[in-house]
Amino acid sequence: MKRAVLGAMTVGTVGIGVTRWMGRRRTKARAAREAGRWMVVTVNLHPEEVVPGGRLPEPLAALGDTIEVQVREAPGDRGTELAARPLTRTPSGTEEVLARLAGTDPRQAVRRALRESKCLLETGEILRPDMEPSPPTTPGGRLVDVASRRGAGEGRL
Repeated sequence: MKRAVLGAMTVGTVGIGVTRWMGRRRTKARAAREAGRWMVVTVNLHPEEVVPGGRLPEPLAALGDTIEVQVREAPGDRGTELAARPLTRTPSGTEEVLARLAGTDPRQAVRRALRESKCLLETGEILRPDMEPSPPTTPGGRLVDVASRRGAGEGRL
């Protein structure tokens, strides 16, 4: 019983420390710059194939008026740059950490939509990784399972 209480206290203390550290690390100015930051993917198609008739790909169109989208030719005739950024307020500091863990950060939705749009345009379908059917029997296995489920909202473009 003592170990369980001590372990819970340790995890709580570490969590609070990390949250405070993240809050101090990001200043308000940096958070304001990041709120307007463009996220960009390069699609290996001509611009008229990416947005035929001015229609955005379905994953980006589903976000509607919550994002701003730009489509332009990629440098060196390498396809099309598809750029998007959220128009809603993005969290910062402690609020950002909690939003990312909860999956409610608006930047996650924009990243996911860009990644899915690229897949849909280049392959005709949204590709998903195969998940191995192994039960998470250990705490480490549970952490890997949570990270795998949350992986669609994070990561590189």
